[in-house]
Amino acid sequence: MIKTVPCLCRLMGIRKDKKVDIDILLALQEFRNGVGGSLTSFLSKMTFYGELSTAIILMAAIYWAISKEFGTYLLMGWSGNRIVNGFLKVTACAYRPWIRDARIVPYGNSMTTATGYSFPSGHTMNATSVFGGTLLRKDMPGALRIFAGCIMVLVAFSRIFLGVHTPQDILVGTVAGLVVMGLVMKMMQWLEAHPEKDILVLVIGIACAVAVAIYAAVKPYPVDYDAEGKILVDGAKMANDTFKGVGWCAGFLVGWILEKRFVGFTTEVSMKTRCARICIGLFIYYALTLVLVPLLVKGITGPANGMITSFIQLFYISFIFPWGIKHFEKPEGKAVSAR
Repeated sequence: MIKTVPCLCRLMGIRKDKKVDIDILLALQEFRNGVGGSLTSFLSKMTFYGELSTAIILMAAIYWAISKEFGTYLLMGWSGNRIVNGFLKVTACAYRPWIRDARIVPYGNSMTTATGYSFPSGHTMNATSVFGGTLLRKDMPGALRIFAGCIMVLVAFSRIFLGVHTPQDILVGTVAGLVVMGLVMKMMQWLEAHPEKDILVLVIGIACAVAVAIYAAVKPYPVDYDAEGKILVDGAKMANDTFKGVGWCAGFLVGWILEKRFVGFTTEVSMKTRCARICIGLFIYYALTLVLVPLLVKGITGPANGMITSFIQLFYISFIFPWGIKHFEKPEGKAVSAR
């Protein structure tokens, strides 16, 4: 018995029967299980660069110690991409490849990081935010842009090669991610000429995030059951990532405004200080996310848990640790120039 609620994936023709994208995945799976051992091992490692934790750590390190301006751009673009990804996922409601076709068998433990709906790929949009965002910056060295572009492509391809996404998942994820990063880059250029408009960006950004979260909370979801009567995908549960997006977006934007108003730290410091910032900052980040935050939100259930946790993560990166840098870091005799 199958009970369904119409959604965009059906209107778009993203059905659960055989399609070209499934045929592509089956061909890649056959290659993977045959002569693709070395490539499989390589791509299973490359997909790591599209994980949430990897993206957050890289952006934090850049923001604290390499280039505050570039880090701000990446963090703002990534926050926007989390909102866009969440909106598209709960709108399309596309099931994972192995749900659509039982012949698809993802590689190894790849399914453990493949949570939620399939369309578009979250790993791809994470990688596009960090590496695609670097690719778009014409002021970056050419070799770095090429390297970043290669990483972005490899992460996206790894998702279909490992069998956890379809080609349309990664293509839309890449295009959407690049569009968001391009718009954020233009917006930051506009803010350089109109710095007083940063409050407007804060208000609009949080308003959009909240609107998407409300949409995710109230919209109907498809309800399909397997042969044993178990629900295939709990749509309401899958919307949790959208709620987390509100926390990430708000955490960054609020921290960004406060840092501009009351901190004003710089990345024009020595290499020794940069390394110290990264080591200390990430140590505190892990202590915060693995120990303190779970204690703070203990007993809080539902969407509020994810929103609070996500807010604290990005607020720490964008404001709390920079505040600590400004107040506890010893002044240097001579700063080393950095963007």
